[in-house]
Order: sequence, then structure tokens, then C-alpha cells
Amino acid sequence: MPREYDEKRDSVRVEVDCPIVFRPDDNGGDEFGKVRNLSGRGMMFISTRELPVESHLEVRIQPEDSTPPLHARVRVVRVAKPRRGDGFEIGAVIQEMLDE
Repeated sequence: MPREYDEKRDSVRVEVDCPIVFRPDDNGGDEFGKVRNLSGRGMMFISTRELPVESHLEVRIQPEDSTPPLHARVRVVRVAKPRRGDGFEIGAVIQEMLDE
């Protein structure tokens, strides 16, 4: 029996709706967005500005439920304008987990 597309992924995506704080390497200031999904290898979040593909970010996610926080370095692999809403969808791959 063939598997559905979502089941073929190496890491399962989990839908979330929580704030993210990120800091691009080329900018010393914190920026804010909203995480839409997470997996063991990456994430997709909404940013108010377009970020360059291949840029590196330090990210911090503090979910409001019992999920542990995430502090990591990521690499932007996809940037898209969503069909609805404002901002940009940023797809990023986790490169390194960081200590708090």
C-alpha cells in the first residue's frame, strides 16, 4: 500500500502556533514572528520581512504549553509569500541545538 506524502517525510511535522524570536547573522537585533510547524529537522515560521535563502539565524521558541523551549541555529532554505495573510513563510533547517 503506498504511503501518503506526509508519511514519507523523515521527520513528522507538528502544527504549532507560538511566538519565535530570531536574530539573523547580518543584524544584531531580535526580530519576532510566529511558528506554524516544527519537525525534528526544521520549522516553518512567519516573518514580517523577507529573509535571504541560505541566511543563518539564531532562534528561540518558548511554547506556552508543557513543550520544552527550543534554542537553535538554523539555515533558511525556503521563503514564500503566503496565499493569505501578511509577512513571509520562512522554511528553516536546524543546524545546531544551543544551550540556554
